[in-house]
Amino acid sequence: MTLQRLAWALSPLLLLLAWGNANARDTIDLRDLSLGMSVADIPPKEYINLACAAKEGVKLSSWNDFRACPADEMGLHGISFRFNDEVNPLAAVNDKYEGTKLGGHPVLLKGLVDSSGALRGIRIDTDPSARLFWRKKAYLLALSVRARYGEAGWICREVESHDGENPVGGLLIKEHCEKLSERRHLILERDLYRRADQPVSDFVNATHLIIEQTTDR
Repeated sequence: MTLQRLAWALSPLLLLLAWGNANARDTIDLRDLSLGMSVADIPPKEYINLACAAKEGVKLSSWNDFRACPADEMGLHGISFRFNDEVNPLAAVNDKYEGTKLGGHPVLLKGLVDSSGALRGIRIDTDPSARLFWRKKAYLLALSVRARYGEAGWICREVESHDGENPVGGLLIKEHCEKLSERRHLILERDLYRRADQPVSDFVNATHLIIEQTTDR
């Protein structure tokens, strides 16, 4: 596995080192996935558990079966997928790198494919079913994302909290950020709070990232 493909699996500090090459930053969005590429060019062994994101129970044998998934209002077909540990040498060394993780955080992944078979977007959500240890840290993945795409240029706003939403550990975070970066529109959200109906042992803690292609190059 190349350094570029390992980058998202590393810690935030190593992310900066691994993505130090400017050309890599401009072409790679997730491991070896790049917006605009044809799904026919995605390595077949790199990703597993392909399924329709918006149609429960529909499994896919390959990315080329994207038309089996319903298109959204933008005409994009959503495909959920996971990393294949068998092709990740770090997974055999440390359980920190096992499974589908970015910056050490367990995540859920979705690729957005247009009618021509081109990858036009990627959605990344921290996994709400992860162990408590990881869920407590989920909002911190946003820091890795900002390090990956650069701190400058983000436009952020605080989302208004609702009645009954309370701080967790003294923090209440509801943040929405966007950035235009070359051919990408980045939408980054992070949340940390407890709803009134949640017990002390439960809370909302998440990072959500959408990477959209804005222009062809």
